[in-house]
Amino acid sequence: MLRIRLFRVGKKNQPFFKIVAIDKKAPPRGGRPLEILGFYNPLTKEKGFKKDRILHWISVGAKPSDTVYNLLITENILKGKKIPSHKKAKSKKEKAKEPKEAEKPKETVEKAKMEESGKEERKTEEEKSGEPKKKEEKEVEEKAKEPKKETASASQDKE
Repeated sequence: MLRIRLFRVGKKNQPFFKIVAIDKKAPPRGGRPLEILGFYNPLTKEKGFKKDRILHWISVGAKPSDTVYNLLITENILKGKKIPSHKKAKSKKEKAKEPKEAEKPKETVEKAKMEESGKEERKTEEEKSGEPKKKEEKEVEEKAKEPKKETASASQDKE
């Protein structure tokens, strides 16, 4: 898969990037690019792009990295919204929904105790498949499991 990404060529503490079309699996500082499509100097904010070649590679199927995509949008080569290149911090609500680390071991301890005592319950089809059953199916199974009790009136009807 082809990517249009930054290729670092600057010295230590002096970043300078070439914008290249390259195979996605090539290493970030190595590998031979298929074509050099421009440059970007983050210290001086200097940029240079080959617009027609970038559009050609995108039409062929190359996908720009998030950073290059944002640069292309700022230069009006592509249209759209910028992609946030950093991850957003989780809110307090999202953190509260996640199960805590301390709760997970309790479940395994309970299972171990059940196995030791020999009182391990049979798993129902619902637990095995992981899918909840419909109410009608549950009722049918419960009726089938219940022992049939014959009443006096039912036994007279049979005779």
